[in-house]
Amino acid sequence: MTEPVEQPKALAPGVFPPEVAELDGFRLRRPAPADAVVLLDAVTDSFAELHPWMPWATEPVELANQEAFITRCLEQWPTGRFFNWFIIDAGGALIGSISLMDRIGPGGVEIGYWLRTGATGRGVMTRAAAWVTDVALSLEGADRVEIHCDAQNVRSAAVPRRLGFRLDRTVSVEPSAPGESGLRQIWVTS
Repeated sequence: MTEPVEQPKALAPGVFPPEVAELDGFRLRRPAPADAVVLLDAVTDSFAELHPWMPWATEPVELANQEAFITRCLEQWPTGRFFNWFIIDAGGALIGSISLMDRIGPGGVEIGYWLRTGATGRGVMTRAAAWVTDVALSLEGADRVEIHCDAQNVRSAAVPRRLGFRLDRTVSVEPSAPGESGLRQIWVTS
């Protein structure tokens, strides 16, 4: 007889992270349905850099993909298992996305992110990930934060390294995007 698989539960039922955050030079906010076109523009603009690493960018993206993503973001926020913020620069442009996901088992949450090509190299993602890490660790039921990235994706791995996460382990996985090596690094808060 097979043991039932425990489904992840909401981190802190009825407790949600802030929907908006003002950070140094940019803000984080929940997606809105009207964001689909600007999200498509940001992803299309950065497709060459996203394509090797993001399973959702293995084929050119379309407006319907972005609309469906935003719908999932809006539907999943109230479940307490998935929170997504768009990163908006000082001029109001969407320059990326960062998520907090309850999908790695009891006590752990994972951060996922991407940044528009023209917005890299200024510490935006490091500051956004630091804020999301602090938010995650303040939620009841979360005692560690993880960032997963392919061993070849040195730019993505630089974020947890800068934040003082430690490389906990490297595991073999089936590649899900064209640039992946099949070795996934698991970075964990110390």
